[in-house]
This record gives sequence, C-alpha cells and structure tokens, in this order.
Amino acid sequence: MLPLIVFAVGIAYFNYRQDRSDATRRVLETVRSMRLVLDAEVQRMTGGLQVLALSDSLRNGDFDGFRRLAVGFISQYGEDSVLLLADRSGHQLFSTATTETKNLPSRNNHEIVERVFASKAPQYSDLFVGSTKKRAIVTVEVPVMRDGEVAYALSFSPPIDIFQHLIERQRPDERWTVSLLDSKGIVFARAPNPGETFGKQASPSLFEAMFRSPEAVLSSVSLDGVALASAYTRSRLTGWTIAAGLTESSLIAPLWRNIAITSLIGGVLLLVGLTFAIRMATTIARGEMLHNLLIEELNHRVKNTLALMQAIAVQTFRSASRDERTKFEGRLGALAEAHNLLSQEKWAGSELRDVIARALQPFLLANPDRIRMAGPGVPVSPRLAVVLSMIVHEIATNAAKYGALSNETGRVTLDWEVLADTPKPRLRLIWTELGGPLVTAPVQRGFGSRLIERSARDQLGGEATVDFLPRGVVCTVTCALDGER
Repeated sequence: MLPLIVFAVGIAYFNYRQDRSDATRRVLETVRSMRLVLDAEVQRMTGGLQVLALSDSLRNGDFDGFRRLAVGFISQYGEDSVLLLADRSGHQLFSTATTETKNLPSRNNHEIVERVFASKAPQYSDLFVGSTKKRAIVTVEVPVMRDGEVAYALSFSPPIDIFQHLIERQRPDERWTVSLLDSKGIVFARAPNPGETFGKQASPSLFEAMFRSPEAVLSSVSLDGVALASAYTRSRLTGWTIAAGLTESSLIAPLWRNIAITSLIGGVLLLVGLTFAIRMATTIARGEMLHNLLIEELNHRVKNTLALMQAIAVQTFRSASRDERTKFEGRLGALAEAHNLLSQEKWAGSELRDVIARALQPFLLANPDRIRMAGPGVPVSPRLAVVLSMIVHEIATNAAKYGALSNETGRVTLDWEVLADTPKPRLRLIWTELGGPLVTAPVQRGFGSRLIERSARDQLGGEATVDFLPRGVVCTVTCALDGER
C-alpha cells in the first residue's frame, strides 16, 4: 500500500504541475487579450482626436467653433475628461475645462509635447499630474498639422475610471490580480484595491522583469503581499503594460485536497492491510510455534528412545565382547549425530557435506587431513540424511579397524556427484582408500557389509558395492535423490 500511496501522491503532484502550466498559459492569454482590448480603446480615442485635428475651425484658429466639436467628443467619455491644445513651448491655447483662452497654465508634461512635434505622430503619456485639475492623469496626444508641419499638440486626458472599468470587466474572477502600468512601471488601474495602489510602483519582482522583455511568465508577489503565478505583456502602441496573476493558493489548494483525499483513502486501506497482515502474521507465528513445539517434542522423544536403546544394549551385550559393544555404540552414535544435525535444521533436511562431516567427525579428531571430501552442494531429505549417515559411519568404522584409517599413513577420498542422465536425479558416493594395509577379500561377509548393502537397497532404492582391491577398499553407493527437504 505504501508504494501505491506514494504513486498516487506523485500522480496528484504531476496533475498539479500540469494544472499550473495550464494556468500560467491561461494568464498569458488573458493579458494578451486585455492588451488587445486596451489598444482598441486607445486607438478609438486616437482616431477621434485625429479627426478633430483635421477640422477647419482648428486649422483656422477658430477656437469657439472648435469648442462645439471638442465638447461633443469629450461628452462620450464623461465630465472628468479634458481636451486641450498647446503650442511647442507647452503654452495652452485652448481647454475644454474653461471658456477662457487667456492666462491658461502651461502644460506640466512638456516632454510629451516635444515628442509630438518631433515624431509628427500620436504619443501616449505616462502618469503625471495635470496642470488644469491638479490630479494624476494619462494623455493621448496627436499632432495638428499645418502645411506639413506640426502646429499644435492636441491632448486628451480621459477619465482614469475608463481604464479601471476596462480592467474590472476583463478580470476573470476574484482570484485574479490585474494591473495596468505606464511605461515607467507606475500603476494607474488595478483590481483589487485600486485606491490603495494607484500611483505606486509595481512590485519589485514584476518591476525588474518588465524591463528585461516585453512579455513573460513569472512567479511574483503582488503589492498586497500575495504570491501570484503571473504574466505581463507590453503594448507596442502605448508602451503601457498589462499584468495579471492568479493566486498561488488557488493553484496549490487542489494539490493539497488531492493529497489529503489520497492520504485518507490510502491510510484506511493501509490500516486494513496492516490489520490483515497482523492477523496473518499472528496465525503464521502460532503455526511456527506449534511446529517448533512438535519438533522439540520429537527431539525429546528420540533422545529418550536412543538413551533407552543404549541402556538395553548395555544389558543385552553384557556377556558380549568389548568389540561388539563398541560397534553397536558407534552405530548408535552415528544415528544420534544425524539426529542432532536434523534437529538443528528443524528436520527440514540438510546439506550432504554436513551429514558426511558429522558422521566422520570421530575419525577426524586425530588427523583431519586423512579424509578428503569433494563434491557439489546437494540438499538431502531427513530420511536420506539418516541412512547415509549410518552407511558412511559403517564404512569409516571398517576402515579404522582393517583399512586405510587403521595405520598412520593411510588416506581416504570421499567423492560424490549428482547423475542427471536418468529421469530422476541420482546421487553417487565413492569411498576410496589408499596407503592402508594390503587388502584381501574376506571369506564371509560381515554384518557391516550387509548393513551397507541392505540400507542402500531397501531404504534408499539404490545399491552399494564394496570392491576389495589390493591397494585399498573402494565402496560405491548410488541412490535416488527424493528432493524432499
């Protein structure tokens, strides 16, 4: 469940990144759309002013006749708009704010007047304080041409509310912050909080970016201190900038909601899974405890049985020779060692090498190098381990009494291999003696030889052969691997 929960959270985060990318693209498309609306509105103003600049009354200096045209033009924008005429020095010759034509104040923004006369084209001002109504305004300026030269600068200052209403109409919803800034980065229309931010410089993050490129997408912090996924674009017509941003919290909220839902569902499923796992683990642990208890009980009973057999043997062989008692006790000891090895492995089987090493341990105490073992790792079942342990012990006992282990120079090699050329794999062990006394075949087969052959045949389903070669005994045991562990 934990990987699934992590995967689900990863999917939620991927969706958030995708939604954020879509949102920033939507913000950029929105500011571009606003710029087109703004340019269309300003071009409408500019076109109206250019028509006024071509009027005969204005060309002839008939300001009274021009006033009727000017009043008709500004009436469509509201009483707060002002239309005025100025010469190149900035001296006002006409203003709709007053019927007086004498003693009119000079233009406060003489720079834009110079730009009109120099470019002979419409110009658009930054935010400045007008000389007539003493308040912050922006102006649209067009040249009045006479004989191919600029005679006057016709200036129109629309109400700032026009731009404010434009911003508010274009604002998608309350999560958005939209600003209109002049070419110097000063706010003159904004939503929300227009009154608190009017005339202020753009936030530092936006202010630094807007002079590096005419359009960009960025993360910014608004003048209200709100983190935004923002975009801006600059108008080629006016030089003004439209900036808009969507609150980061509105973008992150779905992510946290998805993570919370995923975590809740995942937590419930994880709790169910843990409950199920604990119950299963408890059941398995109880089964393991019962299994261990049965193994311990079996070990206890087998040890008691072996002890009882030893006591019976002592009574039975009281009148027998010491050699006969030693043989029986050795065989019983080999059986006990095989049992001890299987007890350590909890009767799940063992490795063949470990079984053989346990059986030969008494014969390796004096000189461990006298017996060399070689063969692959072969897992054997408990039944196979017990029988092989008895066979190896019997062979080694005979070698210690009559063969290579009966002197100081004899050596024994015990090799084994798995024969895979039959339908069922078979194990072959070869016991080879060298350096012992000269070997002669016995006149009659002893109990040890019969034990080896019968055990291999009856209990292992295989065969055992003992070759009494002059250089040493060679015993070969072949049996089936039953694969049980």
